[in-house]
Amino acid sequence: MGLYIKRDEERSKIQEKIAADLRAKSMQNSALYAEPITDLADQSNYMDGTKTSSGLLGVWIVLGIAGIATILYLVIKSS
Repeated sequence: MGLYIKRDEERSKIQEKIAADLRAKSMQNSALYAEPITDLADQSNYMDGTKTSSGLLGVWIVLGIAGIATILYLVIKSS
């Protein structure tokens, strides 16, 4: 059995009641979790004792790539 709604009404009384209940629940839930969630990364100690990389890191990366390329070249040339 279905609920018949007049064509000129957009919502039935049951739909209005359900919408009002959902709005009330939503407001209740948002009030429970109103405090902001903090990241806590500032309070953690996992970064203690670490240091930044040196300015020569780029040079070391280029030298490593050049070394690998040289080894690959020599392997390919020898076969």
